[in-house]
Amino acid sequence: MDIFWDIGLHTVKILTLLFGLLGMAFSLLLLISPRLTKSAGSFFNRNINVEPKISFLDKDIKTETLIYGHHVVFGLCMVAGSLFAFTFFVFDLNISNFANVFIVSKKYFLIFEIIFYAFAWVAKIACILGIVLGGFLLFAPDKMRNVDQKVSIWFETRGVFAKLDQTGPELDVFLFRHPFFFGLTGALVSFLIITLSIVSLLS
Repeated sequence: MDIFWDIGLHTVKILTLLFGLLGMAFSLLLLISPRLTKSAGSFFNRNINVEPKISFLDKDIKTETLIYGHHVVFGLCMVAGSLFAFTFFVFDLNISNFANVFIVSKKYFLIFEIIFYAFAWVAKIACILGIVLGGFLLFAPDKMRNVDQKVSIWFETRGVFAKLDQTGPELDVFLFRHPFFFGLTGALVSFLIITLSIVSLLS
C-alpha cells in the first residue's frame, strides 16, 4: 500500500509543478506582450456544443410499471440486500482495521477514523431505510406508490446550465486592462508553487 501512496503523492507533486510552470509562462507572457496573450487566448477560446450528443440522457425512464408490477420480487431483494449490508456494518466491519488499510500516516489516523465511523453510521441508517421501504413494497405497494408520486418532483435545470454556458468578456477586458498587475501576481504565485513543488520533490 505504501508504494501506491508514494506514487500518488509524486504524481500530485509533478502535476503541481507543471501547473506552476504553465502559470509562470502565461504570467510572463502577459507581462511582456499582453497583445500576444490576448491573441493566444482568442485562438484557444473554443465553444463546443455537446447538447445534441447528451440529449439522450434527458429522458424520463418509466420504471414504476416494472417495480410495482413485481413488487414482491423487488421488495424481497431490497429487504434481503439491506439486511445483509446492515449485518455486515454492525457485526463484521472493523473501522480501525479498515482505516489501517487506506491510511499510511498515523498523524491523521484519528480524524480519518472518525470520518469512517460517520460513513458507517450513514450506511446503517440507509440500510434501515431500505428494510422499511422494502417492507412497504412487499406488503403495501399502493401506499408506496402514493408516497413515490408525492416525492417525485421534476426539477428544471436547463435555465441554470444556460447561464453557465454564457461567455464573460468582461473578465477578459478587466484582465487585459491591468496586464502588469495580473502578470506580476500570477508570476509570484506561480514562483511560490514551483518552489514548493521542487522542495517537496527533493525532500
